[in-house]
Amino acid sequence: MSTRRTAVVTGASSGIGAATARALAAEGLHVLCAARRTDRIQALAEEIGGVAVPCDVTDPASVAGLREVVGDVLHVLVNNAGGAFGSAPVESADPAQWKAMYDVNVLGVLHVTQALLPALRASGDGLIVNVGSTAGRVAYETGAGYTAAKHAEKVVTETLRLELVGEPIRISEVAPGMVHTEEFSLVRFGGDQAKADAVYAGVPDPLVAEDVADAIAWVATRPAHVNIDELVIKPRAQAAQHKVHRVT
Repeated sequence: MSTRRTAVVTGASSGIGAATARALAAEGLHVLCAARRTDRIQALAEEIGGVAVPCDVTDPASVAGLREVVGDVLHVLVNNAGGAFGSAPVESADPAQWKAMYDVNVLGVLHVTQALLPALRASGDGLIVNVGSTAGRVAYETGAGYTAAKHAEKVVTETLRLELVGEPIRISEVAPGMVHTEEFSLVRFGGDQAKADAVYAGVPDPLVAEDVADAIAWVATRPAHVNIDELVIKPRAQAAQHKVHRVT
């Protein structure tokens, strides 16, 4: 019987998710790469010796399919699937975008966690890492829908830790600040490359996906009695949500 630890990473088709799958595989874990874009996760799974599992975290039936592939035992769950849609002020915000952000950032975490908790419990040393954000700690203009969702995700993480205390499951949140990935801001601004580029304009060395993946892998390789409650990681250029050094 294999004693190799297994992990599920949601949102593994790009960015932080793909980097995390690679980082966990490098630590010796067998990684199930879950995301909607099948071609991308298949290529990633082949690269790292993992398994591609098509999954939409907002769809309970799709998540049930993930549970079937996972089987009876799971050691690490990284709830990474998420996203920001739109950047309008509250007065003119699109409720559909707010709903979409809540669905993926909060209900997605709920669906996957509910489905995989029995397998995590059965491992005898389970770990849930929710990928949050500094947006889950500080409000900023034109970001209310996303910050509300990420604040909710933070509270879900805290509540889960309270509810599962005494069980062999650790609960962590890794909360990045400015991370320059190929898609996050582009999706947020509806494909407007100029707006996406402006977010990082002049910022010397923003975080990249591999920086966050490195932090997640570190959390996942602590001894069983060590719980990293939360890890906030920002680039040196970002002192706060509203205070970022830019080079002109």
